[in-house]
Amino acid sequence: MILPKALALGAQLLMPVAAGDGVPNLNVEQVCDGIAKQGGVTFHDPAIAQEKKNCLDSEQAIRDDLVKQWSSFSPNDRTHCVNESVMGGDSSYTELLTCLEMARDVRAMREQQAAPPAATKPPKPK
Repeated sequence: MILPKALALGAQLLMPVAAGDGVPNLNVEQVCDGIAKQGGVTFHDPAIAQEKKNCLDSEQAIRDDLVKQWSSFSPNDRTHCVNESVMGGDSSYTELLTCLEMARDVRAMREQQAAPPAATKPPKPK
């Protein structure tokens, strides 16, 4: 019966992904396949395989970078961004890293705006 399967899938989508332990393992195969095929002239274009490999290599490099930076992002941002990255079906480390960087930068900007302005010294009289 389809209904129990749909309910199970819905429950999984609503539960947060445990992102605190480390960088998740995302399936970037689909997104890279789509990117490669969009760039090809036809679906039989021999360049598609190379484009897909380039994409997969790039995603792996970004994942490696994420591993190094992971602890510098807030746990709430990690959970939010991981959930957002896997929600739509096609996942990518590029999307995950962008989300994390934007969340960090917006937080820093808000903290800077909320901070009292630095005291400025009036000019010395001549």
